[in-house]
Amino acid sequence: MKHNDAVTRLVEHGIKPSVQRIQIMHYLMTHFTHPTVEEVHKALLPKVPTLSRTTVYNTLRMFSEHNAAQMITINEHRVCYDGDVSLHAHFICKCCRKVYDIFDEVSDVVNRKELAGHKIDDVQLYYKGVCKECLAKQAETAVG
Repeated sequence: MKHNDAVTRLVEHGIKPSVQRIQIMHYLMTHFTHPTVEEVHKALLPKVPTLSRTTVYNTLRMFSEHNAAQMITINEHRVCYDGDVSLHAHFICKCCRKVYDIFDEVSDVVNRKELAGHKIDDVQLYYKGVCKECLAKQAETAVG
């Protein structure tokens, strides 16, 4: 994925491209780990030494407000971001805390635009449990 894709995404969502915004959007569009503000800042600091944590925070919030990225509010202690703005759900592992995209088995509620006369702008669907990797580790530990 090229930086031009990040510029296009910003412009399509009414966001004026800047060096920092392009770098942050490019990171989101090429890293599917659902990073936090801290993770984005740490990853980009070597490329953009003047980048502050506050700039990353404000930029990611702006991306979310303009629907250029999704803000995933797992709980009050952890907010992460997703560069994939297509309709999908998320699975959060209680053990390793990884966040996975779920495309196949998305509830019909995610696709709704209206509910009981109310206009729906945003739907966030989370599944919480133990991921298959952690389950496999637990099974190994139990056997050993």
